[in-house]
Amino acid sequence: MKKTLLITAVLIYTVSCYKEATLLVKSEFSAIVENDNYTAPVRVILENNSTGADFYKWTFEGGLPSESSEKQPPTVVYSASGTYTIVLEAWNNTEHDIKEFTFSVDSAVNVSFDAEVLINNFAPADVKITNTTVGASTFEWTFENGVPASSFERNPENVHFATHGEHTITLTVSNGRQSFSTYRTVNLDAPINVDFDIEPSFDDFDYEVPFTANLINRTVSGLAYTWTCAGATIADANAENTSVIIQDAGTYLIELTATNEKETKTASRQITVKPNTNLYTVKDVKFGIKSAEQAIGCFYSLALREIITSDNVNATNGDKINLVFFGLDASFNRCYFTSPDLTMSSGFMEIPNATETFFINRIDETSLTFTSSDFDAMTDDSLLETLDISGNSNINSWFTNIEIPRIVLFETAAGIKGAIKIKGFISDGGNSYILADIKFQKQ
Repeated sequence: MKKTLLITAVLIYTVSCYKEATLLVKSEFSAIVENDNYTAPVRVILENNSTGADFYKWTFEGGLPSESSEKQPPTVVYSASGTYTIVLEAWNNTEHDIKEFTFSVDSAVNVSFDAEVLINNFAPADVKITNTTVGASTFEWTFENGVPASSFERNPENVHFATHGEHTITLTVSNGRQSFSTYRTVNLDAPINVDFDIEPSFDDFDYEVPFTANLINRTVSGLAYTWTCAGATIADANAENTSVIIQDAGTYLIELTATNEKETKTASRQITVKPNTNLYTVKDVKFGIKSAEQAIGCFYSLALREIITSDNVNATNGDKINLVFFGLDASFNRCYFTSPDLTMSSGFMEIPNATETFFINRIDETSLTFTSSDFDAMTDDSLLETLDISGNSNINSWFTNIEIPRIVLFETAAGIKGAIKIKGFISDGGNSYILADIKFQKQ
């Protein structure tokens, strides 16, 4: 009876010892992703924290290496985007356990795009967008002042910008975890605006035929031009700047059509050209007294239609000087006009290449009749044409400021006849002067 119990006891003890020696297996590990933003490539460092196991099998889907049987595997590299599962199998002779860790690797993102202005940079313009972004899954576009104003397409349609200036195109992309942005600025030139000026030639300031004028193009953002003027001659109808010649009096419409390969617009100007009177009129010419020959000037050129001071007289403009005024002093007690070739006798410098001009300083000393009213009434050169000025010249005569207005007649060496109407004697010390209007023949 006791023996049996003893055996039984021993058997029970033996069985109990066997169960206590069996080790439970727990598969466990930790994973550290070195690239915090989970953007490819990533390196994963693994630490095996399993218990009770003698054997291990690691499986690294899509990784390098792809598997390992070591307890502590090497660092695993994932070079492409995707979702991956790391599996650790741990076991001993009696127990088996599996641990899985799933994570995602995002694409490396390089956000970029090209913006090409089609045709040219003049507004309005269409801009072609070429998306060169790598690694993104979503796209958000904004087009400042554009149509459309935004887009969520990978490759948006062409964008239309109606106005000139800077326009910013912004692209924001995402790989599912992070967002990235970049922008481009499109700078458009002003839209076409057609305009021009008509500038009469120096001798055609009176708008009388034959009339020549420069056509000055003021167009903004134009590339090609066409000038037209019915009844007139355009020197170069397709030049940017050109000239127009009009032979007959009348009203003319000058038109400029400009294009820039996007738009074509036309501007027009109307001018009226008068019949030829063969008479020039110049108003408010100041002739200085002798002491003002440099400050104001005593020499006048009909061809240049300007006063020339003595310090500006030279061999180039000397033969263009026609009128020389001498005023003794601010009292104007002795005044006269003298010929350019006789200036030295009046105390002036010798004028290089000087020509002769005949003057009638005192009409009352001649048999001629020409009044201030005649001067004002002249609309052509017919009255001047009948006067024998050279034959009645009294260049040595002089006048004072007693009579206002006063008329002085002249005839140049080239036969140009004219009249000077002295409107005022202005006393200003050494800078005193007479104020005059001049009418003279064109030819």
